[in-house]
Amino acid sequence: MGSATSSMAAKFAFFPPDPPSYSVYVDEPTGKLRISDVHPRDDVDVVKLSTKKGNEIVAMFVKNPCASLTLLYSHGNAADLGQMYHIFTELSLHLGVNLMGYDYSGYGQSSGKPSEQDTYADIEAAYKCLEETYGIKEEDVILYGQSVGSGPALELAIRLPHLRAVVLHSPILSGLRVMYPVKKTFWFDIYKNIDKIPFVNCPVLVIHGTEDEVVDFSHGKQLWELCKEKYEPLWLKGGNHCNLELYPEYLRHLRKFISAIEKLPRVQSLPEPSADQLESSLKTIDNKEKARSSTDQKEKSRSSTGQREKSRLSTDGREKSRTSTDKREKSRKSTDRSGKARNSTDQSERARNSFDRLGDMVRSVGLCNVDCLKHAALEA
Repeated sequence: MGSATSSMAAKFAFFPPDPPSYSVYVDEPTGKLRISDVHPRDDVDVVKLSTKKGNEIVAMFVKNPCASLTLLYSHGNAADLGQMYHIFTELSLHLGVNLMGYDYSGYGQSSGKPSEQDTYADIEAAYKCLEETYGIKEEDVILYGQSVGSGPALELAIRLPHLRAVVLHSPILSGLRVMYPVKKTFWFDIYKNIDKIPFVNCPVLVIHGTEDEVVDFSHGKQLWELCKEKYEPLWLKGGNHCNLELYPEYLRHLRKFISAIEKLPRVQSLPEPSADQLESSLKTIDNKEKARSSTDQKEKSRSSTGQREKSRLSTDGREKSRTSTDKREKSRKSTDRSGKARNSTDQSERARNSFDRLGDMVRSVGLCNVDCLKHAALEA
């Protein structure tokens, strides 16, 4: 059931460009990988990374010699590196940061098929590359999640206690909440960002357009309200889901944020959590749903008990009615006993009444059993 639900959710959640907007080739003079249809740049590395899910994803690293911070960017839906290439290089230049962007499994020239768990493995592979290939430290990394990319960004953020900061660009509360205004988290939902954001300990910047037609503005607003370390949000009036980069305030506010983060001391005072502590934090999200499920079961039990109580009261009512009839019958019999001539008739009447009471009891028990079976069937 779980795998089938995940597969169904993936069909609704992921829309990789088809066909991909780029291809990857080897530049013969340098031996480096390149992305097609863009001017080759010496400050851009194109790499292929293996994930723990067995896929090979394509990533690009934009180097800025003046940078002290690195942006790990998880792009939105219906986009790939070919479409994001120029945005990434421009952001690196204007923000003064290194930037790592990557394609999810099944996007662009990355192998495999997209799924929630695969995107988690994808961002882990990209982060590992930053550490091992480029020597970038955790406390110098800012995670940037756009739209559906907010899912893998927050999943990694809650696992990195010394992370410098997080940027959420048109983020989602969860996959299901994009389609329906549900009030609680269901087990089959994907990207449960609403339950993860309270576990992020670094500063968080949220950017959202007020006229977003894909992910309602309320998603970004609620995530910001749930942040531990809130940074001044950017609510772009009139902005929709795909045009926030066109607003002058967008780049200006990002520059201000990066400058503020650079002045903050590295997050080194927090102790490194043990594996048990991290696992306990992650399980808290699932325990919330289990608690809600248990409450629902108790509510059903109370409802079932109430129905049985109604059935018992109905039976008691019939019993009281029968008792009242018996009392009247006894009164009549007492009067009849004064006449010896009616003794024979009284004996037969008592026999008939005894049979009637037994019939009432049988019918009463039968009705009770039927009601109980009905409730059991409904509960099942």
